[in-house]
Amino acid sequence: MLLKRAIVAALMLLLIVFETEARRGRTRSRTKSKVQIGLPITGKYRDPESDRYYNSNDGAKILLASHFDLEYVLGHKIAFLCTAKGTPRPHITWFKDGVEIFAHHYLHIHEWLIDDDRVKSKIEIDPATQMDAGVYECTADNMYAIDRRSFKTDFSIAFD
Repeated sequence: MLLKRAIVAALMLLLIVFETEARRGRTRSRTKSKVQIGLPITGKYRDPESDRYYNSNDGAKILLASHFDLEYVLGHKIAFLCTAKGTPRPHITWFKDGVEIFAHHYLHIHEWLIDDDRVKSKIEIDPATQMDAGVYECTADNMYAIDRRSFKTDFSIAFD
């Protein structure tokens, strides 16, 4: 019991030191994270029933998605594609900078039901403006799982 308390105290002390150094900007890690935006979180669950439910083969999975980074030209069309599979067929929702996107006069969302378990969705923006730069996210979900992919965009200016 005494050893357990000593270990907890040492860990708390390390945490306090790390938080203090992080606030001062003196952390040693200056490398960028190798985690890509929008990758699904997977893992084992304590309860076998939860593990079977959340890791079900019927869960929504994105099979095909657009590239991660895109530099578009102002005034031209940009498009993102997302294809997902699952049973029941997943529903695809699009987000920009964390906010759900709805179609409007220069942004169109197309959706095709491919099979009983597949769906394909495409978002087109024409013409693209500076306001269209940001992080787009395609989310596929059904009753068993949610999968998502993100695409970062920025603009460039073409001189014709």
